[in-house]
Amino acid sequence: MKILITGGAGFVGSALSGRLLEMGHEITVIGSSSRCRLPAHPLLAYVAADTTRPGDWQRHVPEQDAIVNLAGRSVFNLWTETYKKTIYDSRILTTRNLTAALPATSEAVLLSTSAAGYYGDGGEVEKTETSGPGDDFLAHVCRDWEAEANKAADKGARVAVMRFGVVLGKGGGAVATMKTPFRLGLGGPIGSGKQWFPWIHLDDLVGAILFLLTAEECHGPFNFTAPQPVRQKEFARQLGAALHRPALLPTPAFVMRLILGEFGRSLLQGQKVLPRALADSGYLFTYPELQPALREIVRD
Repeated sequence: MKILITGGAGFVGSALSGRLLEMGHEITVIGSSSRCRLPAHPLLAYVAADTTRPGDWQRHVPEQDAIVNLAGRSVFNLWTETYKKTIYDSRILTTRNLTAALPATSEAVLLSTSAAGYYGDGGEVEKTETSGPGDDFLAHVCRDWEAEANKAADKGARVAVMRFGVVLGKGGGAVATMKTPFRLGLGGPIGSGKQWFPWIHLDDLVGAILFLLTAEECHGPFNFTAPQPVRQKEFARQLGAALHRPALLPTPAFVMRLILGEFGRSLLQGQKVLPRALADSGYLFTYPELQPALREIVRD
């Protein structure tokens, strides 16, 4: 297959690109960096571009069999009004430009990222793909993001939306951010720790993408989360155990709100998300449980 990946040099994109190249696919990666950070490969092409703007990069879209849209600036930052616009535009405008570049009649597959934040603060309610959206900033971003991706279906493309949970893997993501304070004995839950923590191992995230690329009957939203969500306090405990460190120092909720503002408030929320659509479609998780997933990730 010929596959284009936006954000293909990031944490998730690098893992996905590597697997696809191993399988013999021809990959075009669109990234914001002027230089490609991926190892050179005869089946790999790299295009540097600002995907929030129409440009020459769009000419690569019509020739693809599949497009995996992973572009989007990190939400892990102070949410000033300027940065919130950056979060929004990097997702919505990129996706809009991708769908606009598709031919009027397309047989391509579009796998487009969204997030478990689509559901807002879910409390104790289980969230499946048929659950409605929340009403906070991230929920509105996800709703508009998905709407732009679904426009590709009007051109004949098969569209699957991937609502990512917190991605856990070696060399990046949430675990890389948390390892240092935990190893210093400073790790612990956020706020009460009772909020649900939707997570997925990077291997399963890549595996589910590969599954959807060829599952011709699969379209619509898919929760990219492990089938056994945990509360944030339990995640902290198990990460501490995997690192052989205590997880006893919670970060008080008022500190999160005071220092990080709206972003801090979002971290105090949670969603009990279940991957029902993936399970019903036949995908089998390699890491359905948190403890083996963390042990694999922190193992040297």
